[in-house]
Amino acid sequence: MTFFYRLYLFLTTSLYLFFFPLICYCAQFSSKCKRIVDERCGNYPDKTVSRISGKPRIWIHAVSVGEVGAAVPLITQLFNMLPDCAIILSTTTPHGQVFAKEKLGHKVTCIIAPIDIIFFVKKALNLIKPDILVCMETEIWPNLLNTAKRLGVRTALVNGRISVRSIGRYMKFRPLIKQALSRFDIMSMISKDDSLRIKSLGAPEDRVSINGNTKFDLLLQDVNDGVQKRMAQFYGIAPQVPVFVAGSTRSGEEAIILDVFEVLVRTFPECLLIIAPRHVERAVEIGALVESRGLICQFHDALKEENKRVANIIIVNTIGELKQIYSVASVVFCGGSLVPLGGQNILEPAAWGKPVIYGPSMDDFFDAKMILEENGAGIMVESGKELCSKVLYLLNHPEEAGHIGELTLKAILAGSGASERHAGAILDVLKK
Repeated sequence: MTFFYRLYLFLTTSLYLFFFPLICYCAQFSSKCKRIVDERCGNYPDKTVSRISGKPRIWIHAVSVGEVGAAVPLITQLFNMLPDCAIILSTTTPHGQVFAKEKLGHKVTCIIAPIDIIFFVKKALNLIKPDILVCMETEIWPNLLNTAKRLGVRTALVNGRISVRSIGRYMKFRPLIKQALSRFDIMSMISKDDSLRIKSLGAPEDRVSINGNTKFDLLLQDVNDGVQKRMAQFYGIAPQVPVFVAGSTRSGEEAIILDVFEVLVRTFPECLLIIAPRHVERAVEIGALVESRGLICQFHDALKEENKRVANIIIVNTIGELKQIYSVASVVFCGGSLVPLGGQNILEPAAWGKPVIYGPSMDDFFDAKMILEENGAGIMVESGKELCSKVLYLLNHPEEAGHIGELTLKAILAGSGASERHAGAILDVLKK
């Protein structure tokens, strides 16, 4: 046990002792809150544990919606390869839990992950009794990994990614991260750059492999004409009406998007703008911004009740529908990229064969950016003025926009099959 891990163990235990009274106090207010607190403390209901049946037992840990989405095609492949296996999927956020249950139903046992405090992770592991613990993307928790190894549980990191933005933070704690990485039997990474970064953090080179991004496979599963027709009907979009979708926008970008829209409507009066903020709780704030400019908007959930679109600006205030909304776009802008926040997933609109525009801040999705650009499909802009110019050009040249869309879809198709490769890496570990 290294000095840095001993320090981490001391700090996490001390925090637990300090906050324990507050945790108990919070648990009194509702049954939902109590359930979350119980599961975060590694206490799972008997009915949940008794429902786990099959061998081997595979515990997959994700954080929220994005990581669960990456896990879905992997889980499909694992069931294809091991029909009798039991899969337990843990998440950290409530949104991730809801999304997991919507996507996977009763196929897997969904639980809330324990806090990385040694008492809690040991209790959780003893209850779940997994044969292998599979961590998605960048889920590197020292106590969980150390306890799993002590209990004889195999471990794997799959769809692994270490972004340019995060590598600096990890380097500050390299001795602790290196010790945690040594507990993985295999690290199945997305790209060559991800593999180089995790090796620089101290991962044993002989345990690192490159197998692509499972999100490619999930994206293609959701693409069909039925979704596109349903969304067009929902928004009342007539043929030939241009649709500009700004997805996963962050604070500061909506003002830029509205500037662009005010230019677009001079040439395309029927143009529809759909803004989907990264955090839906900002929808009201964005609505106020729209109205301050003398423009009219509707909220996505209200449109369901009113059943009629009367505004040319829609603000999405629901979770989990953006991927389907991309299906009706003529041009897409992916947010978090004109402000220095690392970008968002540009592959979701690419799977629909849409021209995708993004800003210069794409550190968190650099691999996706490179995939599009290497296929001649990436469109990066440096400013709101350049974004306006690009959108206007693509709407005025639909044939060229269609060609770029074909290239984006080609890039997605070229990246498919990663789920099978990552699942194969898990099977290799189970066989040892």
